[in-house]
Amino acid sequence: MKLLEPVEKIYLLDDDNFDFPTLDMMNNDLVAIGGDFHPQRLINAYENGLFPWFMDEHNHIHWFSPQKRMVLYPEEFRVTKSLKRTLNNKGYIVKTNENFEEVMRNCANIKRKHEDDTWINEYYIQAYTNLNKLGLAYSIETYLEDELVGGLYGVLIDDVFCGESMFAKQRDASKVAFYHLCKQAKENGINIIDCQVHNEHLESLGAKEISREEYFKILKI
Repeated sequence: MKLLEPVEKIYLLDDDNFDFPTLDMMNNDLVAIGGDFHPQRLINAYENGLFPWFMDEHNHIHWFSPQKRMVLYPEEFRVTKSLKRTLNNKGYIVKTNENFEEVMRNCANIKRKHEDDTWINEYYIQAYTNLNKLGLAYSIETYLEDELVGGLYGVLIDDVFCGESMFAKQRDASKVAFYHLCKQAKENGINIIDCQVHNEHLESLGAKEISREEYFKILKI
């Protein structure tokens, strides 16, 4: 691992080891570039407060550790009146890990405001599907009349669920999946859900920003 741009402290990862920069080496949201999607490298990244966000035109992975981290404590998930009606009356069925890859592909293909493209390419799909097979990545899926209409996926590191992406084809379908994620989290001792970076949708569900330093304390780094 070497310094790629001294002013910004962006590091170039070695191909032959899975080390990541430590907190005292970071001064930017983008921390490192390079490496691969080996399962151990991915796990090391999440354990050390980083995640891969996108690949550039040369297929170099960009690894981020935001200075402001969006997180949600499961007990603080906000159930609005409209979501409560949906939970009671819509007829959604929620499952876990029934169609992990399909959830990822829907997350990749769903159209989003302010986004022209997706970072979830075939490299990501293969990498996280492998993690799912190893029992380290999970999907929460929302079905309506046997059709997958919403869901989310992420990586579980000890008592932290690192959320990656979500999608909805029907009203509140992703919120229903998130509600059940929080319910499962409380039942299984998961203390926090990492939502990575701020967006208004997550904020409306009860997520909030904390400092990178505070997030690292949660990870016990």
